[in-house]
Amino acid sequence: MASLLFRLGRGAHRWRWLVVAFWVAALAAVGIGAATASKSHDSGFSIPGTESQRASDLMQQRFDGAGASGAYARIVFVAPTGQQVTAAAEHAAIEQAVAEVAVGPQVASAADPFQAGTVSPDGSTAYSAVTYKVTSASDLTDAAKTALTGAAQHARDAGLTVEIGGNALAAQPAAGGLTEVVGIAAAALILLVTFGSLAAAGLPLLTALIGVGLGSAGIVALGSAFGLSESTGALATMLGLAVGIDYALFIVSRYREERAAGHPAREAAGLAVGTAGSSVVFAGLTVIIGLAGLSVVGIPMLTKMGLAAAATVAVSVLVALTLVPALLGFWPDAVLSRRERRALREHRALREGRDHQDRQDRPELRRPKTARAKRLNGGARWARGVLRLPIPVLVLTVLALGAVALPAKSLHLGSQTDGAKPTSASERRAYDDLARAFGPGFNGPLTVVVDAHGVADPKSAVAQIGQTIGHTPGVVSASAPQFNRAGDTAVFSVVPSTDPTDQKTTDLVHAIRAERPGLATATGATFSVTGQTALDIDSASKVQGALIPYLAVVVGLAILLLMVVFRSVVVPVKAAVGFLLSVLAALGAVVAVFQQGHLANLLGVHQTGPIMTLMPIFMVGIIFGLAMDYEVFIVSRIREAYVHGDEPRQAIVSGFRASSRVVVAAALIMTAVFSGFIGASDSLIKMVGFGMAAAVVFDAFIVRMALVPAVLALLGRRAWSMPRWLNRVLPRVDIEGQALARHVPPLDPAREPIDRASATRV
Repeated sequence: MASLLFRLGRGAHRWRWLVVAFWVAALAAVGIGAATASKSHDSGFSIPGTESQRASDLMQQRFDGAGASGAYARIVFVAPTGQQVTAAAEHAAIEQAVAEVAVGPQVASAADPFQAGTVSPDGSTAYSAVTYKVTSASDLTDAAKTALTGAAQHARDAGLTVEIGGNALAAQPAAGGLTEVVGIAAAALILLVTFGSLAAAGLPLLTALIGVGLGSAGIVALGSAFGLSESTGALATMLGLAVGIDYALFIVSRYREERAAGHPAREAAGLAVGTAGSSVVFAGLTVIIGLAGLSVVGIPMLTKMGLAAAATVAVSVLVALTLVPALLGFWPDAVLSRRERRALREHRALREGRDHQDRQDRPELRRPKTARAKRLNGGARWARGVLRLPIPVLVLTVLALGAVALPAKSLHLGSQTDGAKPTSASERRAYDDLARAFGPGFNGPLTVVVDAHGVADPKSAVAQIGQTIGHTPGVVSASAPQFNRAGDTAVFSVVPSTDPTDQKTTDLVHAIRAERPGLATATGATFSVTGQTALDIDSASKVQGALIPYLAVVVGLAILLLMVVFRSVVVPVKAAVGFLLSVLAALGAVVAVFQQGHLANLLGVHQTGPIMTLMPIFMVGIIFGLAMDYEVFIVSRIREAYVHGDEPRQAIVSGFRASSRVVVAAALIMTAVFSGFIGASDSLIKMVGFGMAAAVVFDAFIVRMALVPAVLALLGRRAWSMPRWLNRVLPRVDIEGQALARHVPPLDPAREPIDRASATRV
């Protein structure tokens, strides 16, 4: 592995023009594909194998496509205080507005509230359901939206309060906007402080943006063919940007080390890719495993998100391994700090026989490398501190993460309705108006699909089922059934007495379904419960049931991969335990903010409620990959020192001396990037952004910086042991770069290395 990557890095450095041309051409080709691709149509959210999905499919079959998702709006009219919408003036204004909407572009139907019976019992509120001829709200034209808002404004001019709910005018999911820019700017600042060089700070950002650009453009280009949503692209961008910066950061940092040791630029590029690049490959593989493993859950939307993000990570790995050394070839010394560049110039002068007197006058340039290597930086001092008290550090780490994870015990999954949007949004105000006028359950009605095929008297059977369900405790009302043309299938709506996100609504759905066996025996017909609320309940149940198998698959594969990398059984298991601590603490933080409301106002969370159904399992996949990233980057340097002769405890200090500064910078960068997505309008992206930022802090600064050295110190040499039979079976990879000695000529004794302890800044 190391030899192959060494040749790849050296070749990319030598043939830099070809490498850059290839990536520019690839970016241009994918960009053209994205620009010319037809608009993506989100295939919607489906959960195969659940009752709600089967009922939805049955509706589409028996009602000629009814039940399919599409663009719709709900115009809510509220009369002035103390008046009613049935008054002559208000009645006329509402009918005029509905008639105006009905003749608008792309409108399929607009129901008159007074004919459809959608007036509240107290007469204060009415609403009109508007459907469109397009299958997605993103397909609505500006003219159609203008017609809708114009009609609403005309009703407002008549004295009514008018709000528009539904998805017709809902803002499309987007990334973090200004906060994302702030996050990237913070990442640039961290890179500049870490490296002390504008070029070194800009290179990881540039290559990461190229990788993300390729991934995002590819998602847009293939979006129509595979039904990829806006959230898919945003999440892939979030993760690709973070890992792209980090992977380039590790290679640039190792390149600087090799240049400081006295290696020429080409050999330094090859060594950087051969050593740090090996860690990047395996770290990227763990991320890809975690993301691609989401396909085992069985939810198509989750599978698409995971595979799209995994593809973006794969592109980021390839960019880091090839484009980074190629760009280093154009400016081999630009990524060094001023002190390092000055030292290089002085050493070149010495090698050329110039300025010999200065060499005699500056003995610090003649200090042997071994003497300088004993200097301790902040990471080495931190490691020594942990080694002095490994048991207290281990206990405190576990207790602290356990305390943060406690809120996760009350995790409640569901979907965030329009009620979670800010009050500045018309959808939120429409949601609140309907809840006040018709009850909290009105915004989450249940749809009951009765299959009476083969029943002698379908109408009687449906009537009996509707009457029984209508008298179920927790049901406010059940609408009159609507039959299909064949008369063998009926649909009616059930309004719960509680909010769609309330646990009592979940209990009601289970209670209605529990009545099915008795009613099937009595009537000969069966029924299913569907609708958005039931779909959310079923998806939450499926995600919770799939979590353990998912963890078993990805953790098992990662343990095998880390066994190959580290030739150890204990280290991979320890990595998995640390990951579980990180993910539980991150979920606890998410529940505390988004469900319990702590610090909600500070983070722009306008309404607490259930955690988005897909969020925990998707976050678990990402956290798993990132946790393994830090594990590989830190432990590989510890193992490298151990393999090269250090005692176990000294190897920990040496590994932290070499990796801690860069890992801390990488963690801060990831935290900054993920935090930038907290400002996203999409609830899923906002939650994942916060959860990922918290997870990186917990994993990088607590688990990997405290728990890892403490455990390794307690294990000693046993950490690097493996049964002989397993050692023979597993393939060998040279992540430490031992095989690179035959590729790189020994350094000229006159070529003094740079004193990095004094030449770099933290």
